[in-house]
Amino acid sequence: MEKIGIIILAAGESKRMGFPKQLLNIEGVSLIRRTAEVALATDCYPVVLVIGAHKAQLAQEIIDLPLTVIDNQMWHEGMASSVKMGLAGLYMTYKDVEAVIMLVCDQPYISVSLLERMIEIYRTKKPPIVACKYEDQVGVPALFDRKLFEELLSLTGDKGAKPVLMNHLDEAYLLTFEAGSIDLDTPEDYKNFQSDT
Repeated sequence: MEKIGIIILAAGESKRMGFPKQLLNIEGVSLIRRTAEVALATDCYPVVLVIGAHKAQLAQEIIDLPLTVIDNQMWHEGMASSVKMGLAGLYMTYKDVEAVIMLVCDQPYISVSLLERMIEIYRTKKPPIVACKYEDQVGVPALFDRKLFEELLSLTGDKGAKPVLMNHLDEAYLLTFEAGSIDLDTPEDYKNFQSDT
């Protein structure tokens, strides 16, 4: 069975939120811990967490979890630097990984069942990418086959893995995940989320 790793991108500054959004409380658990626990509940290995801007506070939240934690000191260069650091951490932990799922910390509705569905699609249909679609966009969570790792490593700037996804959109399997459009970037987003739950 192909080994699939997970990279959680959580190195950002959360400028629009005004404090680390990774620490937002979702049903009694911080967003970063909840995301990590969802990832760890799959059979994926390794699970790599990339932190940066608020590393001291975030590390406290996940200190007891079996994660490979990477400190991205270049976080201010944008999300691409975290993608590269995450892939390096993935490779250092387990060289024979066949694919990787990229997660971000600000989607409160990601679930074990969603990730397992992505893995099942990858294993049965073998697309190079399995990505999620919501509203009029495609994005994370997104799974990338190993043959795209080199392309992911050549990314720059603040777009994360999106350019690689767009380059291979015609080959990608798109899985509908309507709740993926809900991300918590601002205090208003969080307030709306709380009033909806």
